[in-house]
Amino acid sequence: MSTQNLATTAKNPPLPPTRVGVFGIGLDTYWEQFAGLKARLEGYLGTIEQKLARPGIDVVSGGLVDNVDRAHEVATLMKTGEVRMLFLYVSTYALSSTVLPVVRDAGIPVIVLNLQPEAQLDYATFNALGDRGVMTGEWLAYCQACAVPEVANVCLKAGVRFHPVTGTLDDHQSWAEIGGWLDAARVADVMRQNRMGILGHYYNGMLDVYSDAALQSVVFGTHIEHLEIDLLKVYRRDVQPGAVKAKVREIHEAFRVLPECTDAEVERAARTACALDRLIAEKRLGSLAYYYEGTPGSEEEDIVTSVITGNSLLTARHVPVAGECEVKNVQAMKILDAFGAGGSFSEFYLMDFKDDVVLLGHDGPGHIGIAEGKPVLRPLGIYHGKPGNGLSVEMKVKNGPVTLLSVVQTPAGKIKLLTAEGESVPGPVLEIGNTNSRYRFSCGARSFVDRWSVEGPAHHCAIGTGHIASRIKKLSTLVGAEFNQIA
Repeated sequence: MSTQNLATTAKNPPLPPTRVGVFGIGLDTYWEQFAGLKARLEGYLGTIEQKLARPGIDVVSGGLVDNVDRAHEVATLMKTGEVRMLFLYVSTYALSSTVLPVVRDAGIPVIVLNLQPEAQLDYATFNALGDRGVMTGEWLAYCQACAVPEVANVCLKAGVRFHPVTGTLDDHQSWAEIGGWLDAARVADVMRQNRMGILGHYYNGMLDVYSDAALQSVVFGTHIEHLEIDLLKVYRRDVQPGAVKAKVREIHEAFRVLPECTDAEVERAARTACALDRLIAEKRLGSLAYYYEGTPGSEEEDIVTSVITGNSLLTARHVPVAGECEVKNVQAMKILDAFGAGGSFSEFYLMDFKDDVVLLGHDGPGHIGIAEGKPVLRPLGIYHGKPGNGLSVEMKVKNGPVTLLSVVQTPAGKIKLLTAEGESVPGPVLEIGNTNSRYRFSCGARSFVDRWSVEGPAHHCAIGTGHIASRIKKLSTLVGAEFNQIA
């Protein structure tokens, strides 16, 4: 089952495109001196504009800025255009006075594109031109690197966050880097517009999980909605029999439901899942952190012991759900999901020193869209460490490259994105009705656990498919968070 297939039933409306700005810089003195140079450079800028435009991205172009007056015009355009990031194409040598007004007034990160037309100047043809003026014009079309130190210097003086990308107009490495910045800008927008629900309270005594919710809003822009369990109770009472039947069918399509799962238990989970769907829709939530216990035999306990199935379905529909009221980790799950990597709720399970792997998983919702094979729905007679009993999800994350992410609240009151890249590998796991997988890291299991732990994360983390630490690093730059990768 793929995340893409599950996404067809998502209830959240699509987000508006992320707007990025682009402009080139040149020197107006050159245009009369070197015929055709300006048109040639504008052609290169047009190529860049076309490559930046992609699904989910709107491009606001300021054209070629070649004097201070044009710089002020483009500065106004970028401010009124509400762009999230600026791409500055160094088309040839240009004065830093044409750069400063735009980057200073925009107040957003600037990606400096140091992209030559080709990997190498044809020296023999160039030197055979003979005409020194024509030769200089040709050289100036390759002169991007000349202005980059000057651009960097003025950005540093102005306190502008900038990041150079050096290469050619068509090389894969440069455009992979540029694509990473576009992805990060899109994810920053997803986080900025996300509405996170908090239902219930923390697991008592789990001090590392306690977090500053306001800090999450400050850094990521996330709106936080505090929810009442009574509201979910009302929604659950209102669920109609037809909706329950439809949800039961969905559950059987998404999971391998073991024979020992009774019809009554599956229907209980389906009814709660329907109520959760309505809660997400009514409150327009893009993520949810929850924990509740209720008193023995209460309706509240009946609800919270039947949420794992529905929460796993929601997680695969791009509405990640984290148990134990782990606010920081549902942020990590949302980030990974927005990057298209999934993002499953996990914690350290055990270390296998013989195979040099670490097992991670959780007893709560899993991201079934990134499961290796069809996830299993298994009844548990007791939820370890929690009251009650019910259905639980047993799954492994797809074999292959993975990225771990933890949103860390540092002792200094900052947010840090802690990442590690590894591999999900086949082998025996714990068949106890939980999500758990085997992960191998290049530094070895012993070193990894030590190095990860001393960074101060909560004991939970999110796991997504693919190696995307470089893109997460770009996101940290855009939102103003610290970053560290366990290499």
